[in-house]
Amino acid sequence: QVQLVESGGGLVQPGGSLRLSCAASRSIFSINVMGWYRQAPGKERELVADITTYGSTNYADSVKGRFTISRDNAKNTVSLQMNSLKVEDTAVYYCNAERVVSSYGAFFDIWGQGTLVTVSS
Repeated sequence: QVQLVESGGGLVQPGGSLRLSCAASRSIFSINVMGWYRQAPGKERELVADITTYGSTNYADSVKGRFTISRDNAKNTVSLQMNSLKVEDTAVYYCNAERVVSSYGAFFDIWGQGTLVTVSS
């Protein structure tokens, strides 16, 4: 009914860049907050960045100045531009939608399947 699909993960060297994208399924009227989370091996999932419908952003301290989140409300997509990547950025990155209003109804806390980002030389 409501799905988020991520793309753009992969292997990159330290100092490199990657861009993650997340697209929501069709028949969606609105999504309030969209965000990116990550989970490294042996660690809990953590917020990387999120963005409201109006463009207000919030970043984890560890990525401020290096990552940029953006969204296209008309297309229900959210992207994460990651620059100056570090080994410690290695994780599975998940897209999240806090509240989705669609033709099927309202849904809360929707997650994508995750995309692996590996930063290694």
